[in-house]
Amino acid sequence: MTVAKRGRPRSFDREAALEQAMRAFWRHGYDATSIADLTSAMSIGAPSLYAAFGDKRKLFEEVVEVYQRKYGIFSGRALAAEPTVREGAARMLREAAAEYTDPDHPYGCLVISAGQNCTPASADVEQMLRAIRTANIARLEELIEADIKAGLLPPETNARQLAVFIGATMQGMSQQARDGASRAELEAVAETAMLGWPSPH
Repeated sequence: MTVAKRGRPRSFDREAALEQAMRAFWRHGYDATSIADLTSAMSIGAPSLYAAFGDKRKLFEEVVEVYQRKYGIFSGRALAAEPTVREGAARMLREAAAEYTDPDHPYGCLVISAGQNCTPASADVEQMLRAIRTANIARLEELIEADIKAGLLPPETNARQLAVFIGATMQGMSQQARDGASRAELEAVAETAMLGWPSPH
């Protein structure tokens, strides 16, 4: 008698699972996304989730890293590619309008929205996301200060104020996208925001 060979088990695709977890967190936020939501989205059981990623908090940390590398990279790339911070900021806002309304993934920005309405037990998640946003604004402030020193912006320009303004615009655009604003509407927001950018004398 011969014994039938068992089929080879399907290999676990870690990157695909992370992508699905990211979309769940992106759509619903950290606290509102349960382990059951995650296992359903990732098509794995809870034991497999814990074995592969540790716990929900550690999974979210990986998700944020993937998000920044795959979807959030446009902002740093825009600032690095343009010759002046003004042109970089304008490009960053234009690309945010496109990225935040892309129907191929949840709307808005995960780093901006996923930590909203966190419970006290998840305060560390909120703090982690806030630290990323704060670092982004600090980087923009540094670039603005460099352009002030280079004479590309008026010497009286308040670098901190301008960086926070652009950060606030990005955050507002993210929420507007989640509320249903179109790419064209957000591009108009980007254009309007840049009207407030100071020009060299």
